[in-house]
Amino acid sequence: MTAFVDTPGALLARGVCRLLIDAGAAPVTEFALPNGGRVDVIALDAAGVVTVVEVKASLSDFRADGKWPGYLPWCDAFYFAVDAGFPLEALPDDAGVILADAWGGEILRPAAPRPLAPARRRALTLRLARAAATRLRRTLDPGLSGGADAI
Repeated sequence: MTAFVDTPGALLARGVCRLLIDAGAAPVTEFALPNGGRVDVIALDAAGVVTVVEVKASLSDFRADGKWPGYLPWCDAFYFAVDAGFPLEALPDDAGVILADAWGGEILRPAAPRPLAPARRRALTLRLARAAATRLRRTLDPGLSGGADAI
């Protein structure tokens, strides 16, 4: 079982997860995509909409990370989550923006819609379900060995 780490990014991710849960979605953090990318937060809502949130704890974090465009083909909605001190003008105009802290978040700019193909949605939904179920089982049974690697 992994203990919670209270880095600035982890605290922002916690606030993002609280926002997503309040909106009716089920978030998973540090999720491995089939293309090898690892998103900070991915969530699935009751309608099957997949949202990816890339957490940026600082402007230097944003500038140093060029991986996020590879996440776009794997979601219906893409957001950056930042804190109140982040210069919003640095973020791309077509990405959604979430203002977050450790306790919650607020959508400042909705994400541009990017509908997933049905086959990709199904495969990603199954991958999410397996990751969430395996993480829950490992939380309940910390001595468990084996299982899915892509969680």
